[in-house]
Amino acid sequence: MATAALLLSAVVTTVMLVAQAGAELTRVQHTPKAEGSLAVLVVGDWGRRGQFNQTLVAEQMGVVGEKLDIDFVISTGDNIYDDGIANTSDPLFKECFTNIYTAHSLQTPWYIVLGNHDYTGNALAQQDPAIRDVDSRYLSVAKSFIVNTEIADFFLLDTTPFYLKYWNSTKYDWREVSPRDTYIENLLKYYNSSLGQDLDDALTQSEAAWKIVVGHHPISSGCEHGNTTELEQLLRPILEAHEVDMYVNGHDHCLQHINSRDSPLQFLTSGGGSKAWAGKFKTTFDKVEFLYDGQGFMSMQLSKMEANLAFYDVTGSILHSWEVTKTEEARY
Repeated sequence: MATAALLLSAVVTTVMLVAQAGAELTRVQHTPKAEGSLAVLVVGDWGRRGQFNQTLVAEQMGVVGEKLDIDFVISTGDNIYDDGIANTSDPLFKECFTNIYTAHSLQTPWYIVLGNHDYTGNALAQQDPAIRDVDSRYLSVAKSFIVNTEIADFFLLDTTPFYLKYWNSTKYDWREVSPRDTYIENLLKYYNSSLGQDLDDALTQSEAAWKIVVGHHPISSGCEHGNTTELEQLLRPILEAHEVDMYVNGHDHCLQHINSRDSPLQFLTSGGGSKAWAGKFKTTFDKVEFLYDGQGFMSMQLSKMEANLAFYDVTGSILHSWEVTKTEEARY
C-alpha cells in the first residue's frame, strides 16, 4: 500500500506542475507498462453508499482489476448521489468512494469527470487538492483534462454545461463555468486547436495510437436518456473529423457498445456502477452492437496495435467482448 501511495503522490505532483505551466488544459502523464500495454477499468454513475449493487460491482472490479493488472480507473461521472458533496470533508465522499473501492487492485489512480449530479453539489470541491488528502486516488484534477499514456490519449471532457436544460435550474454550481456559450466555445476551441484542423495536425499533436474521449453524457445511446442533441451538434463532428477511436460516457445507467454509421467512431456507455434502469430504451440512428440494462463495468486492454474491450456484470461474468485492431498505416 505504501508503494501505491508513493505512485499516486508522484502522479499528483506531475499534475500540479503542468497545471501551473500555462492556461491550457492540464495534462497528466501516465507511463504504460514496460511491455507497452495498458489496462483500464471504466465505471460510471456509482456513488450510492454501496446501495443498488454498488458494492457488488466494486468487488468484481477488484477481481478483474487484479487479473488484468490495471494501470488506472476512469469514472464517467455522477460520482456522488444525489447532489455531489458539500465540501472536501463531506462524509459522503468516503461513504461512496473510499469505503467501497477497497480492493488492492483499485488502489491506483482514478481519473474522474463530473456528472450532472456532481454539479448539483459543490462541483469545485471535487477538484480541490484537499480531496486528495482524504483519498489520494481521486484525480478529478480539472473539469476537463488530458491523460497521456503513449499508447492512448484520453481526453476527459466536461459535458454537463453543454446540456441546455440544466441552465433552467438554480441548483447547479456554475462557478467557473458561466456564461455557458463562452465556456463551451473556449473548450471546443482548445480541442480544435490541440487536435488540429485536419488529420495531419491531429496526429502531430497526439502521437498516441488510440484517441479516446470521455464525457458524462452520451452522444449516441439506446438507453433511457438517449442521444444528447447538444453533443451531437457540437462535439460529434469534431470527433469524427479527427478520427477519434472511442467516445466513452455514463449518464445512461446501462452498458452499451454502439458503432457510428458515418465513421469508425465507437460509442461506449459504462454507466452501470450502481442503480440501473431495466427495460427503458430509446432509438438511435447508429448501430447498436450490444446493450445491457443492468449493473456492471467495462475493461480496456490496449497496445499500439490492438484494443480488447469487455463489459462485465455484477458477478464478474463477461457479457460482451470485442477486439479492434489498427494497421500500421492507420497509426501514422
